[in-house]
Amino acid sequence: MSPLRNDTFLRALLRQPTEYTPLWLMRQAGRYLPEYCATRKRAGSFLQLCKSPAMACEVTLQPLERYDLDAAILFSDILTVPDAMGLGLYFEEGEGPKFERPLKDESDIRRLAVPDPHGELQYVMDAVSEIRRALDGRVPLIGFSGSPWTLSCYMVEGGSSSDYRKVKSLLYSRPELMHQVLDVTARSVTAYLNAQIQAGAQAVMVFDSWGGVMAHDAYREFSLRYLEQIAGGLIHEHDGRRVPAIVFTKGGGLWLESIADAGFDAVGLDWTMDIGRARALVGDRVALQGNLDPAVLFASPEAVAEQARRVLDSFGNHPGHVFNLGHGISQFTPPDNVSVLVDTVHEHSRRVRNPA
Repeated sequence: MSPLRNDTFLRALLRQPTEYTPLWLMRQAGRYLPEYCATRKRAGSFLQLCKSPAMACEVTLQPLERYDLDAAILFSDILTVPDAMGLGLYFEEGEGPKFERPLKDESDIRRLAVPDPHGELQYVMDAVSEIRRALDGRVPLIGFSGSPWTLSCYMVEGGSSSDYRKVKSLLYSRPELMHQVLDVTARSVTAYLNAQIQAGAQAVMVFDSWGGVMAHDAYREFSLRYLEQIAGGLIHEHDGRRVPAIVFTKGGGLWLESIADAGFDAVGLDWTMDIGRARALVGDRVALQGNLDPAVLFASPEAVAEQARRVLDSFGNHPGHVFNLGHGISQFTPPDNVSVLVDTVHEHSRRVRNPA
């Protein structure tokens, strides 16, 4: 494959000096882009879009054609892993993802097995390879997975939840069964991410989107423990180059220092924590990714630029920052405001890095 022409993102994740702060956006290929909506309509459904390597490649590259982003992220869904476990993923319009066969009892849990990433998930590996070829060394490609806890929430609840009643009931009443689900899922995620790396992903990210809904001790036992297991099992070098790994627990600021010790190269932050304070807490242990409130992008271009500069100024002139949102970009975001954000981050961070 072609040599990488812009490795700023990878160097920032490894806390190496960079000329500016690199930028990518969670959910950067999504419904806020009219070209994405057109491709999704052509695909027929979101799941068909995910399962077509050619279309997944097409939408992965769409935001890079509009914006000067420093990384591409594989277009897929975090629920591909439990779907490959046989739970029967489907999407209902207006209701989000659901499973035909959620984990309802002990026998369901005992039957769970690690799927072969080169079997049921080969379409993801094909997409990774196709995207790498299409990028042709332009920017790095990020692979990803959901965390064991977050995936387990969907697997037990059968879909999204407002109170996590079923999965928390399992956690507190049958912790050994909860651990069984989490262990199988952690091994599945590790194999899945390693297969993405071998297919061409140059960095990987674990989305612990629902980690913040847990009580303090429960988070450590039922999420952090399995994040550490994944970090310890990842391929950390491929094709002669370090493959950085990022972890993101939404609502995880309370556990920031413990997350920084989990074995990942970078920790993503949501918008509730001051990034300068976070940097002071973690020191030189990890890079930080984040953390603009996605709702800022609904405001005026001037407000977008001002808030982006605030994040950069708070982090300061230090290595190890990847600019991102504190969660995924909203479908209602004006595309022109993303241009303002990208340009502001690149221009202002150059001034921060090279003060007069």
